[in-house]
Amino acid sequence: MPHKSSKFAVRLYTVASVDQVSKALYRRFKLPIPATTVAAAYRCFFRSNIRIPKFNGTESITVKTKKVIKQPSKGKKSKSDQDAMPPPSTTQTTTTESNPTEAPRTPRKRRKIQEPSSASPAQPPHFTPTPSAVHLMTSTTPVRASYSTGDIDDVTPPPLSPRPVEPHLTNAPLATPGGSHVLAYPTDPSSAELTSSQQAGLEGLPAPTGTTATLLQEACAHLLKADPRLRRVVEKYQCRIFAPEGLAEEVDPFRSLASGIMAQQVSGAAARSIKNKFIALFNPPPPTAGGDTSPHHFASPTFPSPAAVGAADIPFLRTAGLSQRKAEYIQGLAQRFESGELSAQMLVRASDEEVLEKLTAVRGLGQWSVEMFMCFGLKRMDVFSTGDLGVQRGMAAYLGRDVGKLKAKGGGKWKYLSEKEMLEHSAKFAPYRSLFMWYMWRIESVNTDAIENA
Repeated sequence: MPHKSSKFAVRLYTVASVDQVSKALYRRFKLPIPATTVAAAYRCFFRSNIRIPKFNGTESITVKTKKVIKQPSKGKKSKSDQDAMPPPSTTQTTTTESNPTEAPRTPRKRRKIQEPSSASPAQPPHFTPTPSAVHLMTSTTPVRASYSTGDIDDVTPPPLSPRPVEPHLTNAPLATPGGSHVLAYPTDPSSAELTSSQQAGLEGLPAPTGTTATLLQEACAHLLKADPRLRRVVEKYQCRIFAPEGLAEEVDPFRSLASGIMAQQVSGAAARSIKNKFIALFNPPPPTAGGDTSPHHFASPTFPSPAAVGAADIPFLRTAGLSQRKAEYIQGLAQRFESGELSAQMLVRASDEEVLEKLTAVRGLGQWSVEMFMCFGLKRMDVFSTGDLGVQRGMAAYLGRDVGKLKAKGGGKWKYLSEKEMLEHSAKFAPYRSLFMWYMWRIESVNTDAIENA
């Protein structure tokens, strides 16, 4: 022991026990000397009556100690006693570098790293812009649901009588402002009872390749013949859009395109609210006797005609919640339908290229919006949108690419696949690339909850 601590220990020994001396030495000089060593030093000191040599702090000393297991005391120890308690020793002989200024260290307990639970919720799939009619893609019920773009409010099941179809023409019946509907082919094109106008309408059209009852079967068979690897996804998901009940739905082209403009860059709930207000502008509640304004007194509101919207002024349209630009877009679209530049007849019989050219010339309708309308509104079978991120990711996964690495790598609009690659790999699925595109969404499990009911 150093000389100061030696004198202190000898003076303290007259009034304290060896345990107390050991604690006092640690508390005052930071010396971890067990009580057994203190007792041995006292016996040697008093027996020989010699002076304890000075300790300069550089010598190495060998201390043999015994492991002491202390039972927890019932009484609560004071904080000073806990601080002064030297660390428990072991039975092995150790050689340590003595340093009177360094306190003994106790190893800290390592915290257990909690492993991720298998029951933890999985991360949601990536969000991607998808058509607002996408809830039809995920629907597995055979009964008809309302058309999500707002084209159809009537939930009465449509007739399912087969009629001729062709992949490069419109296969959905289109509503006209007069209340009738237009078809690319009559129900029975071989009938001798066709009118002269119907016969003239058939001139220049390609021959039908099937009927609404067999179109989906023929398309799936073509996809599997081009690539048998698609069998698993084809058998797992049934595409209702091109099924007989989907092809029987009557679509109002003006209403569908106008609803798509309203839904641009807003949430599904906001788009529904805007559309309901827009319809209410042209369907004021009728006066009732006694001022009764309960809903059962009102007729079912209808979407306004192109003539009504084209004649309205912009401030009036904006009261539905539309921005200045969207109000101008919808009014311009209505005026094109009113002038005859756009019509149900043209949309039914025009080629894919002509429809794309005519509609992208309208302000507010980009290529992606038109492609989605052609596929999910007009039910054209050979539409393929290379600019859709969900289709890009699905094709990358279909081709065996690591979608996660491609996303982290970046690369702008074509970070998953280039447009050239997408067109090359999808060419073998023509003329049913609309169905192939639908399966690419299913492969990548696109999250469409936010815009299902836009």
